Amino acid sequence: MKIAIPKETTEFEKRVAASPETVKKLIALGAEVIVEEDAGLASNFTNDAYTKAGAKLAKGSKVYEKSIIVLKVRAPQLGENKSPDEMKNIPSKAALIGLLQPHQNKELIATAAKNDVTTFSMEMVPRITRAQSMDVLSSQSNLSGYKAVIDAAELYGKAFPMMMTAAGTIAPARVLVFGAGVAGLQAIATAKRLGAIVSAFDVRSETKEQVESLGGRFVEVESDESGDSSGGYAKEMSEDYKKRQAAKIEETLAKTDIVITTALIPGKPAPRLITDKMVQLMKPGSVIVDLAVESGGNVEGSKLNKVIERNGVKIMGPANMPSRIATDASALYSKNLLNFVGLLIKDGKLDIDWDDEIIKATCLTHDGQIVNEQFKA
Repeated sequence: MKIAIPKETTEFEKRVAASPETVKKLIALGAEVIVEEDAGLASNFTNDAYTKAGAKLAKGSKVYEKSIIVLKVRAPQLGENKSPDEMKNIPSKAALIGLLQPHQNKELIATAAKNDVTTFSMEMVPRITRAQSMDVLSSQSNLSGYKAVIDAAELYGKAFPMMMTAAGTIAPARVLVFGAGVAGLQAIATAKRLGAIVSAFDVRSETKEQVESLGGRFVEVESDESGDSSGGYAKEMSEDYKKRQAAKIEETLAKTDIVITTALIPGKPAPRLITDKMVQLMKPGSVIVDLAVESGGNVEGSKLNKVIERNGVKIMGPANMPSRIATDASALYSKNLLNFVGLLIKDGKLDIDWDDEIIKATCLTHDGQIVNEQFKA
């Protein structure tokens, strides 16, 4: 049974779907692993490291030949806008596993069904105890939250911690984090480690205890409305709540040096939290890192993969933040995939239990049909 590991072709993507360590473990499951030449170089995994782990190397599209499972980071491209057509290379009846972004890639889902490719989207892994080792959103978001603070510290022209010297005292930086999910909580922890005074917003009241446990101050909006929803994600709030939230944000931003925004709503554009008017309230030299820029952005005017400046405030819109720490991101992601693939293989063969709740939640297409209820329409 062949498992293919192609080189990623999506812009800004440096990760790879298997590390030399997970290649060994995939082979131990009874698979033959084929890695496209140079697939891991951007993650500092050499061709030689893969061959020593037991993988075979292939050039270009040959990596897909006779593959039963294809492991990807990003969704295969469809040949639009001068991009390569990766979908045509995936054999019929093969299983494609990766971050397929089904809400944004509906044409991909339709093409996969038409080509009789079984697809599993790792974003859809349910948040249950048994699936924690497969939770790619958590493993990648954790790194994003850390890196966002490190990048902000580089852009910020001052020190993070309070420093007392004979020449005077330097006040600590004040950091505000929007969204207390995995990325937000890691951003809080990292900023605290650097010595900043940290506050956090989240529409989910249940996150208050988590924020405070990390030493942050939870900024509350006076409202009876709760943003808690099933699956641990935030839901979209009412217009009344948004007005109250905007007023509280304006009050807080005027005292803030660094802002990290991480707010996302699954299947919808990122909520707009910071307007241009709010940016003008911030002090010159302040920094905003918009981690939601790829989903439309939490910050008005943020630009993908650019740092812009408005009224002396630097606004960073990083493209694919986990990819900026490609070695660690690939190592964690490939372990998530390894654990998921372990559900599909028995005695060295593809043997899928279609009653498994993790399988049912992540499968988008099978037997030439769209099978996931969210995307059948």
